[in-house]
Amino acid sequence: MARVRETHLAVLARDLSVGHAAGRGTADRAVDGVSFELPFGASLAIMGPTGAGKTTLAAALTGAEPIAAVLGGEAHVIDLPVRTLSRAQRRALTFHVGYLSQSASVELSPTLTVGDIIAEPLTSRDRRLNPRALALQVAGLLDEMQLPLGAAARFPYELSAGMRQRVAVARALVLQPKLFVGDEPLAALDVEVRGAVIAALQRRRDEYNMASLVVTNDAELVHALDAAVLVLRHGSVVAQGPREAVRWSASVDIDHSLLAI
Repeated sequence: MARVRETHLAVLARDLSVGHAAGRGTADRAVDGVSFELPFGASLAIMGPTGAGKTTLAAALTGAEPIAAVLGGEAHVIDLPVRTLSRAQRRALTFHVGYLSQSASVELSPTLTVGDIIAEPLTSRDRRLNPRALALQVAGLLDEMQLPLGAAARFPYELSAGMRQRVAVARALVLQPKLFVGDEPLAALDVEVRGAVIAALQRRRDEYNMASLVVTNDAELVHALDAAVLVLRHGSVVAQGPREAVRWSASVDIDHSLLAI
């Protein structure tokens, strides 16, 4: 695995442009000129209306080809250059970044049990893992996500949408990532269990200095993570800054609904 140098930043973006992959090495530009820093132990909420480019930006930072591509500027994630990743660096990135895509809960393998789905990131790297230790780790994540222990032997189609979402979150966290990238992590969750996902992210921030980059317009999540804010419209940054002091571009109308954060 490619060696990751020590750095205080989970993400460094400078004048970053990203696009939707369109085949044959081309891409449709979705986000232009984004710059920000995300230190370890901190959180950033990417906010804005549907179609603003939020999902494409998050996907590009995880190296999730062919979903999204870096077209210009600079992006380093865990000190790895996302635009020019080698095969070894891409493997390292997937190891250190826990990615919850927008469709993660509906893309869970229908042929694997929940326990195998959560454990797969571990077993794909080391098939010699002690089965008992692995089962205990999966059980711990199920408990943390407020899922019954018996869910480990069930298949995704046997679960509700909210349960599948929590399985997907558990899978994204199983490797104890340095950075969590979550696209609407609270999607499909009832009020009673939203706190389980929020608490899991808070605990890893406080205990392991994990950084979080979340695509969300959910004020509760932004508050709970004490997240800085980056607001996109039509692929451009229109507001940015600490939650209590977001600076809006003078050329746009302020979205007062977002100021409720």
